[in-house]
Amino acid sequence: MTDLPLTKNIDMSRAPFDIGQYRQAQGYDAVLQMFKDMAPSDVLEMVKNSGLKGRGGAGFPTGLKWSFVPSGDDAPKTKYLVVNADEMEPGTFKDRLLLEGDPHLLLEGMLIAAYTIQANTAYIFLRGEYLRAEKLLREAIAQAHEQGLLGKNIQGSGFDLEIILHTSAGRYICGEETALLNALEGKRANPRAKPPFPQVSGLWGKPTIVNNVETLCNLPGILRYGVDWYKALGKGGDAGTKLCGVSGRVNNPGCWELALGTPIRELLEDKAGGMCAGYKLRGFLPGGGSTDFLLPEHLDLTLDYDVIGKAGSRLATGTMIVLDDQTCPVGMVGNLMRFFSHESCGWCTPCRDGLPWIDEIFQRLEKGGGRAEDLQILTDHLEYLGPGRTFCALAPGAMAPLGSALRHFREDFDAHIHSGGCPWRK
Repeated sequence: MTDLPLTKNIDMSRAPFDIGQYRQAQGYDAVLQMFKDMAPSDVLEMVKNSGLKGRGGAGFPTGLKWSFVPSGDDAPKTKYLVVNADEMEPGTFKDRLLLEGDPHLLLEGMLIAAYTIQANTAYIFLRGEYLRAEKLLREAIAQAHEQGLLGKNIQGSGFDLEIILHTSAGRYICGEETALLNALEGKRANPRAKPPFPQVSGLWGKPTIVNNVETLCNLPGILRYGVDWYKALGKGGDAGTKLCGVSGRVNNPGCWELALGTPIRELLEDKAGGMCAGYKLRGFLPGGGSTDFLLPEHLDLTLDYDVIGKAGSRLATGTMIVLDDQTCPVGMVGNLMRFFSHESCGWCTPCRDGLPWIDEIFQRLEKGGGRAEDLQILTDHLEYLGPGRTFCALAPGAMAPLGSALRHFREDFDAHIHSGGCPWRK
């Protein structure tokens, strides 16, 4: 991933490297060197020291997560690595670019992760609609087998790894790692109670690590060039680079690999080309549909997990959704509420019943039946569906754009009531 120019919009016009081209570009070199020189504990320490954080949304330290997997003589012999490639966060498309643009980079990252936790079986849990990614991954897996980079006794190392590609039936809830594991086992995709955490009891009750596509794609560079190199890529408090996307009414929507710590203004105005002619920025969701709105005054903040967190939102997937001054924020949030309501697994009452009620209120606001008390009901739901009130983070994530919209764009909600419907459509 970091072989790309750090300020270039990712070019999807070329075909991805086949294994020959990938190896000519030093692909799999890090894995072969790892087998020769490093014990699993050495790799774990290196990933910890690198400061790599999960790129799927939570931003949890990757090495720390791996360290919870039991090791030693008394540890279970069967362990699993699972790649979360079920990319369904609204506004997010970064993993698709990696899967379609460089599938061998993911496979190399999987080899590194699997060796570290001593997992001999790995799964790629792929979004069902990603048909091109499925084709390219199957080809890449077959090529890796042909060259002895997967299977038994890889390159004489004594380490075995089989990678199994599983196409998802498709639900947003599968972004929650325990719901993903249930789906992979052939069960209904409901989240599990924690503890036990998957690192101790995951897939079929065995220790399991679930990592995002982009997270694993950082690993080859860390092993090849070292911890100091990786840390130096970041401009702020976080190490490494991040795939950052922009969608909405901008002149150049797309996705770029940027150093963490890059100012948001540089992403929006330089890389994405600024707002389209005749439109002004009113706000943006910095990390996909389940993050809080930030405002134009936040453009000089940097793309760092802690910086965005202190501003009241989350960097999350790093894919920005832009709200312009000619788009109704109530309609935008209502569209997200309909999505989250549809994608609730129904496992817990607040999410199962609360999100459809919120969706109903938004539909009523749009059609002219909104009442003043509806806004208080929406405000109450910020607590009812907030953190700690539901079984997983789906509903609290949905409350992020709702709560921030009520704070920043309250006059638009009021206008829907006083105007008898959406004033933007009149």
